[in-house]
Amino acid sequence: MFRGLGRRLLRSRFAASPGLGRRHLGQRFLRLPRVPGRAWASHGALPGPRSANPASGRSPRARSPWPAPTDYLGCCLGTLKMETMEVTGVSMKRSLSIDENDDLAPADEAKRQKVSECCLVKDQETLGNDCVLSNETVSRRTETTTTREGRNSVEEQVEEEEEEEDALLGEEEEEEEDGESFADMMKHGLTEVDVGITKFVSSHQGFSGILKERYSDFIVHEIGKDGRISYLDNLTVPVDDEVDPSDDIFTVLTEENKQRLEELQLFKNKETSVALEVFEDTKEKRTIIHQAVKSLFPGLETKTEEREGKKYIVAYHAAGKKALANPRKHSWPKSRGSYCHFVLYKENKDTMDAINVLSKFLRVKPNIFSYMGTKDKRAITVQEIAVLKITAQRLAHLNKCLMNFKLGNFSYQKNPLKLGELQGNHFTVVLRNITGTDHQVQQAMNSLKEIGFINYYGMQRFGTTAVPTYQVGRAILQNCWDEVVDLILKPRPGAEKGYLVKCREEWAKTKDPDAALKKLPVKRCVEGQLLRGLSKYGLKNIVSAFGIIPRNNRLMYIHSYQSYVWNNMVSKRIEEYGLEPVPGDLVLKGATATYIEEADVNSYSIHDVVMPLPGFDVLYPKHKISETYKEMLAADHLNIENMKHKIRDYSLSGAYRKIIIRPQDVSWEVVSYDDPRIPLFNTDLDNLEGKPPPVFAAEGKYRALKMDFSLPPSTYATMAIREVLKMDTSIKNQTQLNTTWLR
Repeated sequence: MFRGLGRRLLRSRFAASPGLGRRHLGQRFLRLPRVPGRAWASHGALPGPRSANPASGRSPRARSPWPAPTDYLGCCLGTLKMETMEVTGVSMKRSLSIDENDDLAPADEAKRQKVSECCLVKDQETLGNDCVLSNETVSRRTETTTTREGRNSVEEQVEEEEEEEDALLGEEEEEEEDGESFADMMKHGLTEVDVGITKFVSSHQGFSGILKERYSDFIVHEIGKDGRISYLDNLTVPVDDEVDPSDDIFTVLTEENKQRLEELQLFKNKETSVALEVFEDTKEKRTIIHQAVKSLFPGLETKTEEREGKKYIVAYHAAGKKALANPRKHSWPKSRGSYCHFVLYKENKDTMDAINVLSKFLRVKPNIFSYMGTKDKRAITVQEIAVLKITAQRLAHLNKCLMNFKLGNFSYQKNPLKLGELQGNHFTVVLRNITGTDHQVQQAMNSLKEIGFINYYGMQRFGTTAVPTYQVGRAILQNCWDEVVDLILKPRPGAEKGYLVKCREEWAKTKDPDAALKKLPVKRCVEGQLLRGLSKYGLKNIVSAFGIIPRNNRLMYIHSYQSYVWNNMVSKRIEEYGLEPVPGDLVLKGATATYIEEADVNSYSIHDVVMPLPGFDVLYPKHKISETYKEMLAADHLNIENMKHKIRDYSLSGAYRKIIIRPQDVSWEVVSYDDPRIPLFNTDLDNLEGKPPPVFAAEGKYRALKMDFSLPPSTYATMAIREVLKMDTSIKNQTQLNTTWLR
């Protein structure tokens, strides 16, 4: 589930046996029988919870899943490569990859995020958090000239190498040997106390349970800006006979013709056109071929020619390379909205990877898709997506080709979706094999409903390796660029892929970016991108070299440092003043922060209090914690009075974040079951297929807690579950407590 953790990810080709053994814990995106993921964990209860003392708290951390190997998918649209991943189950003795949706990539970077960095947390566990906190808007600055320089040529080089890298990745990982145990490798990782997560707000006694034993135990439904929860409940396609071509467009072209047209479309050969002979020369047949080429291969135009008494449809480029990125304008009816909105149901795939898969099958650039928030991989998630000038008919056709995706609830709208334009996410979570009594569960859930939980940034915000992402962010803010390179590229103990270990060793030995790159089959990770930049700009221009990394990934480092500071300051605030508002605390009135005065204290509750993420455009509390902020940043050689960086991208304006979050729509039930393999509730897809809901035994071998709750954007469901169970969520602590789930 975690990238770079040394875990064996099993690969298979399309022709391989589809059987899923106990160690094949995920699903491929081929049309194989749909079986929700199983866990590596034994079904036994986890070790006992921590003390319920609100003043203390140590725990481990969570991490979101990463994309990995490649399978070959065949479909009537043609054979295309797509990235898939075999994943493992997650228990509460392991990081809970759950949620985060803070810093989202701009549309122009979506296409460059096929695979996020190797060691940087993909801010996507994105499950309860989707982008930008409504109150937490971090300013996005234009990129400097130095970081922009030469990117087009680099992007083209990256695209040309993608297929080769996918193949090399599979071969490289097949050769890797099992080293030390996962628990031993993770002893170098972070615990919750390392990132300031030390407090609880409730006093109930904790208990143990297994989270995400199956990825189907964690379901997320997006809540739109109008408060409507997105469900997949309709697969019908809006009919427009006047403009939509017939379904014959999907079958009229041969596989050979599709291959030739795709190579022409992507400029992969020297041909300037492709001629398709019309064997049944009727106007209707020619029309279908014209429609098929234009619909399935954006950027190509067609014309009819007669050669030696035979009719040919000739496909050619109409507007050079830009045509591929820009859907044709003339074929879209003016009366129809330019964007097709649809609900995307996905299993075990994160949002960016899903969009990359859809774009490959539709043969369009990923940046024509828009969405309100990113969702994590190891879960079943339902969210709204919009795409520019792609018909519902073409989108619905993908339902026949792709496994673990389903598209529906189509409509045409005038506008795209915007990041952050959502109210949050609704979660349905199952904690299996719980040890708590009914009374303990009742106490824990009532506390979550009435008080809430501390709005910490979860462990997935800070990375899983021995070099936390906040350390890189701190070095950026300090303008220590040699240290930035060293932190990202130096050898490190703990869990990493073999090819990354070799790459780091080569860098440490030679400081030669080209030599280190040769050890790295996957050059799209952060390490590969940085080495590529160093090769292009040299070791004396690290700022430009670092700028080759996609902007969103670069900003995640400094946002990680902000989150690290915030977590520590909130723990100090609660330790000093408890769970009551005090004079000098900050609250928001609209988007403006104001101080609580002595006379107004009784007008507010702890749920109104916010704390600032450090920056040049925020206020700090007017009590002891203000000095604590200054001391912490001064210890890191940073001046809290001057958070502007000489490179505008890395200037922090700051933001505000509520310190306590009270979930909405909280409900729960305890159910008994005997078979750990059966699902404990229906998904949207189950309901569409008419499957009856599960029936529970009155007395079962195991007990599970099923929870439903809604959270605002940029909050972590991991932290809500931490408050219920009173258990650590870091990988390091959980794997060292009990590693039987790895056997």
